[in-house]
Amino acid sequence: MSAIINNIEIVKTESSKINEVDFDNLKFGSVFSDHMLVCDYKNGKWEAPKIMPYQPITLDPSAKIFHYGQSVFEGMKAYKDINDKVWLFRPLDNWKRLNISSKRLAIPELPEDYFMEGLKALLELDKDWIPTNDGSSLYIRPFVFASGEGFHASPADEYKFIICTAPSGSYFSGDVKVLIEQTYSRSANGGVGFAKAGGNYAGQFYPTQLAVKKGYQQVIWTDDNNHEYIEEAGAMNIFVRINDTLITGPTSDRILDGITRKSIIEIAESQNIPVEVRKLSVKEVVEAAENGTLKEMFGAGTAAVVSPISGFGYNGVDYDLPKFDDTYASYFKKRITDIQTNKSEDPFGWRFKVE
Repeated sequence: MSAIINNIEIVKTESSKINEVDFDNLKFGSVFSDHMLVCDYKNGKWEAPKIMPYQPITLDPSAKIFHYGQSVFEGMKAYKDINDKVWLFRPLDNWKRLNISSKRLAIPELPEDYFMEGLKALLELDKDWIPTNDGSSLYIRPFVFASGEGFHASPADEYKFIICTAPSGSYFSGDVKVLIEQTYSRSANGGVGFAKAGGNYAGQFYPTQLAVKKGYQQVIWTDDNNHEYIEEAGAMNIFVRINDTLITGPTSDRILDGITRKSIIEIAESQNIPVEVRKLSVKEVVEAAENGTLKEMFGAGTAAVVSPISGFGYNGVDYDLPKFDDTYASYFKKRITDIQTNKSEDPFGWRFKVE
């Protein structure tokens, strides 16, 4: 069945998979909804988006994504409240950041209406896939990659923009123990660390595997120069609480301008929680752990929202963080998720109703 809505061609699946899904036991990003949005860039312009049944895509072996890595993505979530209304969280920030990432990788920027109208149409079509269990959501993955062909080392002349969605449970559970990295770097000055480029994540996998073999779950990335300053936690921004002050590093060529990160900073400032955006040295964190002033460390990102860190390793020594109630991590996670799921007021104007 085919229809045209807001200049978007919609082809519905003939047979939904939704009845095959156990919504009470969802792994993160492993079950995919019935439909996806696809938009092609050809002859110097983006063509009209289309929505079609979720399916494999076919590419020529010479497609430049395979050879030169032109690929960027975003991570978002859709939520359904008790009145069956669908909500997004700061979606225009995702569209803006997708284009910032695209520009850095010489990928054509995407018009706002293609992103927003396409996303709204896709969510309206697959709204029954949005889970309502606590901690669950519909994870949304917009991405762009080079589909143009050729072995010449140059930007492609054709690209694909796709949005896929996946009903998902919580991203992390249990304690997360991290290793402060002293050898490998996630990114460098003048590089693409600030972009959500696929290659950034590929480069993290090997050092993270080494950390896992040592008994840790993730890596704390440090600067590429002397490994002196704390920068990110795995694929997330990082916050450190020393006494009652919340500290996070400034964004740069190396650090992603995380949407959850920005939200935590704004909430903290609105509640008069001391927050500092500055360089944070490994030495300062270790000294705080040794003298008892290090209260919390946590990662912040779309998938997990907030992921508490239970301890860290550095120079062969493990440091455990204290356990107590009323943590900043639990406070920020609840504030953000309550806004996202329409359980509380939204004084910041972050919540976006899909209609």
